[in-house]
Amino acid sequence: MSTAQTAASPALWRPLRVPIFRKLLVADVLSDIGTFMQSVGAAWLMVSFGVGPMFLALTQTASSLPFFVLALPAGSIGDIVDRRKLILVTEAWMVSVAVLLAALTMLGLMSPWLLLALTFAISAGDAIETPTWRAILPELVSRDNLASASALNGIEFNLARAVGPALAGALIAVAGVGPAFAVNALSFVGVIVVVARWKRPPRARTAPVETMRGATVAALRYLRYSPTIRGLILRSGIVMFFASAVLALLPAVAQRASGTSLGYGFLLGCFGAGAICGALVMQPARARWSNEIVASAAVAILGVTIVVTGDSRAMAALGVVLLVGGSAWIIFISLVSALVQSLAPDWVRARVLAMFMLVFQGGLAAGSALWGAIGERAGIETALLYAGFGTAVTAALGLAWRVPDAPADVSPWNHWRMPTLVGDVGPALEDGPVLVAVEYTVGPEQAAEFVAAMHQYQRIRRRDGASRWGIYQDTEAPDRYVETFVVQSWGEHLRQHARQTKADRQLEERIHGCVRGDPKVQHLIYARPRPRG
Repeated sequence: MSTAQTAASPALWRPLRVPIFRKLLVADVLSDIGTFMQSVGAAWLMVSFGVGPMFLALTQTASSLPFFVLALPAGSIGDIVDRRKLILVTEAWMVSVAVLLAALTMLGLMSPWLLLALTFAISAGDAIETPTWRAILPELVSRDNLASASALNGIEFNLARAVGPALAGALIAVAGVGPAFAVNALSFVGVIVVVARWKRPPRARTAPVETMRGATVAALRYLRYSPTIRGLILRSGIVMFFASAVLALLPAVAQRASGTSLGYGFLLGCFGAGAICGALVMQPARARWSNEIVASAAVAILGVTIVVTGDSRAMAALGVVLLVGGSAWIIFISLVSALVQSLAPDWVRARVLAMFMLVFQGGLAAGSALWGAIGERAGIETALLYAGFGTAVTAALGLAWRVPDAPADVSPWNHWRMPTLVGDVGPALEDGPVLVAVEYTVGPEQAAEFVAAMHQYQRIRRRDGASRWGIYQDTEAPDRYVETFVVQSWGEHLRQHARQTKADRQLEERIHGCVRGDPKVQHLIYARPRPRG
């Protein structure tokens, strides 16, 4: 094990050899520092208005809710349009809103509801950008370095989480909230410059471009028939619903313990520093234990730290507790998000990540609102007690949705023969529905194995585009089986050809091992009445 850890350590830094990745990482850490300064400023400004825990929690809800509302369209856009241009547009939007937020605050025109609205507007831009931002990672580094690049992104984010709040606390104590918002506006410049200079290679497409509606339907269908990804996404949302209490109520905890913005910045910095430690120890932990054990243990530890946070009053004790809590938080989130990203093929990656964020941020937003309401009515200690206990209990979700150890190979495996068009049969992309019939010849000794494998193959057909599926045996020729499936349009069937992955090869080879000769494929387009003449 020590040899494996020694070899893994240099691999962590290997993606930094890629210039564009290195530049984006540096620009992103500066941008994220500004984002955390804005979050601290918004939370402390809300405290200065003299509002209760409900409004404090709504600040986090305003930051999280756009990821829930805009996730699906954001993912679809990220898989359809030029990802570089989309990032530039969203960055320009966030700069504009950040400048407005800083100006109104410095002029003394800010109110609790206006602060919530502008916080929502900035997060809306981030929500549209984030699926695309994560989806471009495989374009920047090789597949072998993808896990290390994801870990570096996690370290970068949590370094910003540790530095940003501390800087914000000091700046707010000296100059007020307005300058902290102004620094956030300036922090976007680096990302804009780097992305604008990035010469992104043209994206090669082997299938027709999807529409927004079709892309969204395809994403939902893919998630429905991908049980491993679906389980990881649902599990993360439930965990975040309970664990959101620690960040939602942290401003109130800091005010109770210290009464200053420096105290809140210190506690949030401890949480971020703990997250960096968690990112560094995650790989050694995975080398020793399974992913499921690491994830469940992290969730259980996080639940205990939430309970202890509610009972603690001393800043030093809170700092230590949040250091541990931050480590557990990032281990679970990094592990699950990296697996979701590696399990999703390129054609649907932004949409899968968007649905991951939809459930993740939806749980964060709903949980923040609930624990804020409970904190206002029953007290902060009670809210954190219930939330911590609930977080610890969610470790049992591994019994239903286990975290896999080895992600499948989802690189493209486009081996199907393209349909042959004869005569004047030239369907438009929107023509359909399309019926595909595949005829197999199977001996009686292989029949049971073949039928069982075909019923497993149904999930792949439906995942990649089929709306209906069936396997039938000929009553007059018992060794003849016909598989049929329906796809909504000709264009969707052409895209279906490009959606199979190398992970599907084993099941397909198992099927063909039962078949005599080559299967015969037919493509039939729905025949609509045509005007005479």
